[in-house]
Amino acid sequence: MTVAIAEPRRRERSEDAFRAAFPEYAETELLDEIRARELSRLDEQGHVYLDYTGGGLYGETQIRRHVDLLLGTVFGNPHSANPTSAATSDLVERCRRHVLRYFRASPDEYVLVFTANASQALKLVGESYPFAPGDQFLLTFDNHNSVNGIREFDRAHGARTIYVPLALPDMRVADEVLERHLELAAPGRHNLFAYPAQSNFSGVRHPLEWIARARRRGWDVLLDAAAFVPTNRLDLSLYHPDYVALSFYKMFGYPTGVGALIARREALAKLHRPWFAGGTITVASVQADRHFLAPGAEAFEDGTLDYASLPAVSFGLELLEEIGIERIGRRVRCLTGWLLARLAALRHAGGRPLVRIFGPADVEGRGGTVAMNFYDEAGRVIDHQVVELEAGRRGISLRTGCFCNPGAGEAALGLTRDGITACMSGEERITYEEFRGCIDAESTGAVRVSMGLASTFADVWRFYELAESFCSSSTSPSASV
Repeated sequence: MTVAIAEPRRRERSEDAFRAAFPEYAETELLDEIRARELSRLDEQGHVYLDYTGGGLYGETQIRRHVDLLLGTVFGNPHSANPTSAATSDLVERCRRHVLRYFRASPDEYVLVFTANASQALKLVGESYPFAPGDQFLLTFDNHNSVNGIREFDRAHGARTIYVPLALPDMRVADEVLERHLELAAPGRHNLFAYPAQSNFSGVRHPLEWIARARRRGWDVLLDAAAFVPTNRLDLSLYHPDYVALSFYKMFGYPTGVGALIARREALAKLHRPWFAGGTITVASVQADRHFLAPGAEAFEDGTLDYASLPAVSFGLELLEEIGIERIGRRVRCLTGWLLARLAALRHAGGRPLVRIFGPADVEGRGGTVAMNFYDEAGRVIDHQVVELEAGRRGISLRTGCFCNPGAGEAALGLTRDGITACMSGEERITYEEFRGCIDAESTGAVRVSMGLASTFADVWRFYELAESFCSSSTSPSASV
């Protein structure tokens, strides 16, 4: 009985201390109302959701509004002029304008291409960018695999791939290192620089000021905004990347099959599609063996858009507009700051730290994505899969592995080029488990938690309790801030 009463009181005392240390958290109380109204299923089903970088959560209103629209309207394939097609085309274009307006992207400067997700948006750029011998593709070490994959296109056309390394322990790019790489732009050639606005591995936010800096030196800039925009304002009236890739489900959970490529008009005109499809051409002929691509976005929207889902994008944006993206960012910053400090304070009985954070140890220049590994009293890493199993037993949804970000994972975990090459030198395809066994099964991944729209102190507290359970000491540090 004493323990059962003590634990809630301990959490209450910790939350009081948290609120005193982060008074701006009180300015985000609207999010508690949104959670109760839109995401009551979290608490009703006992979920602790800490995988917002993996996917956002949708609200009940989004779904109900979408269902009402689908049941109350007849939609037809937009590639026609009949009444149902016209109604669909009107909704699609209204949604397109809404997205541009949300990101403050002038339609005179930017074009919006609807895609299946951020990965398809990135592939569109990669396969269509006019790489040729003498051209260069520059990218930071901590790009997602969907950006890394563009190197296959540049190499196929004789261009060069260059990676910008990260500096430990914060996993940032040193300013002088970036400058040295930006100076490599070849005059008169095609130079493409790609980086994440926020790393989906470490949570590092790379400066948006890099965009103008790189463009002045002759680089086209591809910004992966997928992990950034769920909790931050991307204002394209202030920053002007040539290409932006994002997924809407990362922002508000639903629909899951729609993303976007937002491209500057002149940058989009630079792309040359390697094929054509239904909906992308004005005219095509079998006998004449000719085709003419449609202008603007249509040339990149292959086949028929997911027109039944697209109206739901506007419903999600309206939810974010009701809340205010800045309010979400403020809450996430508070929760992340508390969690980083508390994890860093956890020690085994002998004094060894329990957790190693990969990336910044405080909230400056970082988002609400926190990657880490747990270590036992002897300093040996605790297999991340063990942590994931225990989290699942406690109803906590988090993520483990390298999160489709091998460069950041290799840098964080100290994996060497020679060691990795030795494991991948054979001709036969290897599985992830075979790779883990070759490198070191316990050192090929990390544990990642990420906060978002509906996160609360109770959520991060539950994860903190999980972390404490791996301490060898029967007593752990006070959870006061």
